[in-house]
Amino acid sequence: MKFMKLGTKADTFYTEQATRTLISEIVVDLVIQINDITYLLHKFPLLPKCGLLQRFCCDTSDSESVSLELHDIPGGEDAFELCAKFCYGIAINISAHNFVSALCAAKFLRMNDSIEKGNFVGKLESFFNSCILEGWKDSIATLQTTATLPEWSENLGIVRKCIDSIIEKILTPPPQVKWSYTYTRPGYTKKQHHSVPKDWWTEDVSDLDIDLFRCIIMAIRSTYVLPPQLIGEALHVYACRWLPGLTKIKSSGSSASQTEESKEKNRKILETIVSMIPADRGSVSVGFLFRLLSISIHLGVSSVTKTELIRRASLQFEEATVSDLLYPSTSSSDQNYYDTELVLAVLETFLKLWKRMSPGAVDNSYFLRSIRNVGKLIDSYLQVVARDDNMQVSKFVSLAETVPSIAREDHDDLYQSISIYLKFYTEQVHPDLSKADKKRLCGILDCQRLSPEVRAHAVKNELLPLRTVVQLLYFEQDKGSKATTSHKLPKPHEILLGAKHRPATATTKEEFNREEIRERDHHKTKRSDGKLLALDLEKKMAIRGEDIEETQSEKARGVKDASSSSGKVDLDPKKIIRRARSKSEHGVKK
Repeated sequence: MKFMKLGTKADTFYTEQATRTLISEIVVDLVIQINDITYLLHKFPLLPKCGLLQRFCCDTSDSESVSLELHDIPGGEDAFELCAKFCYGIAINISAHNFVSALCAAKFLRMNDSIEKGNFVGKLESFFNSCILEGWKDSIATLQTTATLPEWSENLGIVRKCIDSIIEKILTPPPQVKWSYTYTRPGYTKKQHHSVPKDWWTEDVSDLDIDLFRCIIMAIRSTYVLPPQLIGEALHVYACRWLPGLTKIKSSGSSASQTEESKEKNRKILETIVSMIPADRGSVSVGFLFRLLSISIHLGVSSVTKTELIRRASLQFEEATVSDLLYPSTSSSDQNYYDTELVLAVLETFLKLWKRMSPGAVDNSYFLRSIRNVGKLIDSYLQVVARDDNMQVSKFVSLAETVPSIAREDHDDLYQSISIYLKFYTEQVHPDLSKADKKRLCGILDCQRLSPEVRAHAVKNELLPLRTVVQLLYFEQDKGSKATTSHKLPKPHEILLGAKHRPATATTKEEFNREEIRERDHHKTKRSDGKLLALDLEKKMAIRGEDIEETQSEKARGVKDASSSSGKVDLDPKKIIRRARSKSEHGVKK
């Protein structure tokens, strides 16, 4: 940081209560009141350099004391004191931090070269042009201080000149950057002859006020010199600088403690950042878009900004990872830790855009790969949110059902998320998860689209409802129809209805074939996924007035078999399921 030293005398100003004066034997003849401070000074050093004071004292004699009020001087008493010390020849240091207030006060007092050669304004302007504008951090710091005197700085051209200097340096090719800059990114260490990163300027510019930052970014974008990704990186750095920690934890007190004024300031920053994101896809990461979207919900930004963020995030949704979606819910009405509504909104917008795209414009494999990436992402996300203590079945199912069938090659990942949900809830949260919730949860699962390994695991999963287990057994039997009779699973209708256990006693090959044909014709009339079997079960059980899943004390009833003498067969449905699982496992091992 460069500075200019003026004057050689020691500082003899001192304060007594609310009065500032000098240690001097000369009688005070100039009293100046600025806000709450009274300055007791002398006319002979100030009047030759200050045109304004000359005009105020022109009608008074040299020996007469004059009292003035200068409450509207830019920069206040501190800036005035710099000008007064310059007139007395007292040593002062001018840098980027006090230059703006000093220049504005000197202009106010008319300390120009026309009043006296080598006056304060001329020296300040020379320092501004030769040192501040030539430096990088000096220009940033000076532009930052213009926020205290915006109108004066604008009228004197300080803002425009600083912005032009900053933009010129940003557009300089990195190998030609010779000035000092701030770069504290993780993993980056400055070394001698280390190549300058392309985004070397982003951290220093992020210290500016949002309006000044916007002026610089929009001016850079208008040149079309820097790539959109570099502009996006600058926006990311600025957001991290001014919008930190808003989504780290969910706390009702955190939002209450934030004043409305700071909330409004952050809202303006976020909306301005969103308006500056380049239209090019990939200019910012999808994770950054989700972070902005999460913060926007907390700050209550306009619907236009929120809609734009959802649209931009949906365009890059397939590039997201699970960690990009894991943001706490900021809604006071939502008890869930994870904000599934946010993910659902982006998913629905993605599907709308995906359906509108013409497959003829691009290779079909691209569209298929795109939606399957999203399907896999959602299933992986469900496996994480399944451990949310307050995750409702309705929200879980709604998110899973939104994914179209084409987006899933199989249902292995979906089964895994359902299994985690059931295990987590029954063991830690709600051991008495209702039968209806279990049925609704497993109703989204297509048993035919499970791999053999996962289906074998599901058959032995005691947390699944009876209907799902029967479907699994049905498809296991259908798959293993070519296996030997000794290893065949019980027929689903025998398990469901508790009917007579009829062993395969066909005496001839023709009878056996007729039986298979009858079964095949019977199942052709039912849905391919086997869910109608479970519905048939509930209807017949309603007629019988029994509930297989909830009947825990029912004794096994024996039915006489036509081919046996007086032996009884145990028809307890749960025991039959266990035997079928055992046989299924034995068949898989074989």
